[in-house]
Amino acid sequence: MRNSHVQFQSGGDEALAALLATIDSAREQLALCTYVLAADATGEQVAQALQRCVARGVQVRVLIDAIGSLQTPRTLLRDWRGMGIAVRRFMPLLHNPLYGRLNLRNHRKLVVADARRIWSGGRNLADEYFVGSNGAPPWVDLGFVVEGPLAAQALAQFDADWRAAPGRIHRKKHRAPPVAQPAALAPAPGQTWAQWIASGPDHADDTLHALLLSAAFQARESIVAVTPYFVPDDALVAAWALACRRGVRLRLLLPRCSNHRLADWARERALRQLAQAGAEIHLLPAMLHAKCVIVDGEWALCGSLNLDARSLFLNYEAMAAFYGQAEVQWLCDWHEQLQAGAEPYVGRRPSWPREIFEGMVRTVAFQL
Repeated sequence: MRNSHVQFQSGGDEALAALLATIDSAREQLALCTYVLAADATGEQVAQALQRCVARGVQVRVLIDAIGSLQTPRTLLRDWRGMGIAVRRFMPLLHNPLYGRLNLRNHRKLVVADARRIWSGGRNLADEYFVGSNGAPPWVDLGFVVEGPLAAQALAQFDADWRAAPGRIHRKKHRAPPVAQPAALAPAPGQTWAQWIASGPDHADDTLHALLLSAAFQARESIVAVTPYFVPDDALVAAWALACRRGVRLRLLLPRCSNHRLADWARERALRQLAQAGAEIHLLPAMLHAKCVIVDGEWALCGSLNLDARSLFLNYEAMAAFYGQAEVQWLCDWHEQLQAGAEPYVGRRPSWPREIFEGMVRTVAFQL
């Protein structure tokens, strides 16, 4: 669908400013979904912005994942409810033993104001994603703001997640109000095409996994993938290896050391296979949390999906697909700038104890 405005944020300061501006722009309703909600400086700024929303009569709903925000103080959520904010935990642990599965988590990150503006990407609501934590710099991440029908698509997804949060169907009186779907924008200069693509147990197929496989088989020139965790299934590794062997330039950018050490061990087998097939793999010294895929320099994905088994097959995830030349070029330039500061990956034949350990870690990849 055509959208009137798209802006990406690579820096934490500009991403936080865009987040707060999106919240402050709401006049009727605001929907916020996050995996991690921290009781830190970032959480406090978000709370203040939400309080301003409530004060001017905006209906505010906040959906947080029960596992991702396990360390979120109950007092914080109680205070938010006291402000007039509706808060739900997605599939709570103690109140959902029969209706939900603990392994199914909502990893989507989005803020939608009035079904017309969306802030989304890879950032959770915690200091490490925006301003840094404990003296460390903020993680390298990627987000975007879009004004247009994409926001209404994301809000419809949020409403479905809101109803499913307790792991059962809500009674009618608890359901979210219907969302007025805006008409498609008439063609005008400066517009760009973007599409909301969700994946997870609420969909019949593994939508994003299927899209990545299709892209691997149809790519003509290049595939760029940026991800913090790389534990893909054998089908995706094989598809990318085949793409390399038929001349597609595959470039993969990862953090040298992520915040999940087991995930770093689990990725080695796939990295060696792709390196042998001709993939260009680079490791960034900083913690990289961004999620992005660019195909042939013509279209790109950006959002919450990690390239690991959990995100591909279990989590509730969402990516935005961008088709505009300006937006795709921005992402290509952003990737080139990051890769310039990264070091090439060198695959080495593992010792047999390490190979056994890597295999053991991969068997529990869904839990990473």
